[in-house]
Amino acid sequence: MNSLTGKKDISDSLSDYFNQPFASSWANDIRSAALVTYKSFGAPSKRDEYWKYTNPNKLTVIPTEPAALFSNDETPMFSNIDRVKIVFVDGVLDLNQSDDLMLEGAIIESLADATSKDIHWARDLFGTLEKNGQKPVKRPLAALNTAMAEQGLVIRITDKCKKPLAIRYIHNSETSDALVHNIIKVEKNAEFTLLESGAGAARFNSVLEVDVADNASFHHIRTQGRDHERKTVTHIFGRLGKESIFKSFTMTVNGILTRNDAVLEFNGDNAKATVAGATAGDGESFHHDDTVFITHDAVNCESRQVFKKVLRNGATGVFQGKILVKADAQKTDGYQISQGLLLDDNSNFLAKPELEIYADDVACSHGSTVGAIDEDAIFYLISRGVPRKQAQDMLVLAFLAEAIDEIDSTDLADDINNRLAAWMDRR
Repeated sequence: MNSLTGKKDISDSLSDYFNQPFASSWANDIRSAALVTYKSFGAPSKRDEYWKYTNPNKLTVIPTEPAALFSNDETPMFSNIDRVKIVFVDGVLDLNQSDDLMLEGAIIESLADATSKDIHWARDLFGTLEKNGQKPVKRPLAALNTAMAEQGLVIRITDKCKKPLAIRYIHNSETSDALVHNIIKVEKNAEFTLLESGAGAARFNSVLEVDVADNASFHHIRTQGRDHERKTVTHIFGRLGKESIFKSFTMTVNGILTRNDAVLEFNGDNAKATVAGATAGDGESFHHDDTVFITHDAVNCESRQVFKKVLRNGATGVFQGKILVKADAQKTDGYQISQGLLLDDNSNFLAKPELEIYADDVACSHGSTVGAIDEDAIFYLISRGVPRKQAQDMLVLAFLAEAIDEIDSTDLADDINNRLAAWMDRR
């Protein structure tokens, strides 16, 4: 069997495994078009440029490999935050465990309900940003999600929301294979904070499409669950209007394979966007990949990519980040930093930073470093009575702090720091 035949067989097996939902004619048309796109691309393989550092087999094999349930007696993330909670169990919306779908300044519906209506505002957004984000880099698992996902939320933000919305994804079956597709429209002058936490499923494929209108703000803080055997692929597609703000932060610990894609496009002048992540990986089975693509197509916009990964005992971290500045995107300010801290000689950090610039009045920079922990700093702390393990943990938290500092909310940043400190103490 040649490689092309094998790729087609894998692609067909994956798409045939899921049942394509049918609802209104417009939703059916969008899903059918996405399925055509997926089949034209085929499932990802290590031969693909943006998958060469990450073997996608665990994300495409049918059926998915079982993932043992993780026993966790910790209080769920964000429990101490005044928020509206919505729960998905193995990718299925669970209204019994959720709060009422009511948030002042927001209209919240399930994806199934929204796509069943003949007339709905989501018609102009569902699958649109995902489709736009397929060029110049193919993202077949996102197209598969659009084609097949029936579960998710459709959220319209009409004002400044005083409370965040917290989505908790619970993994409850060792063989669950979940597709979740969330759509968010933040209207002009509105403001919204989305919190996400949990493993989701044994294998979890999610898409988040976010349209941020002029003068609007979107804040996103995500923690990816501590299940040791989970496999996760996520996609964020964002579109920014004039003078808008988009900020996304992700904390990841544990898991066999995590691939987080973020694709943002500046469509309005004077907008700002940040994509950041803090990762702590332990063990040879841990593989974490952040892949970011930001397109500047407007004047005087600012983007930041800040990623920090701490790796030990053979763990692997990957960062692929690109800033594309189109010819008319003058006065662009693009910043990108990715750093790996290796706590042993067996771990790996692989980075591929890219700049592609066609405007001449820009300030863009990228940097990527990898190194070991500073033994002089360890010695300094030990000489002042700090135990070595505690000294190392202090330096690790200090290393991750630059990424966590991208979170605007002090309470949320403190929660993230406390969880990371507890994770390191247990390890």
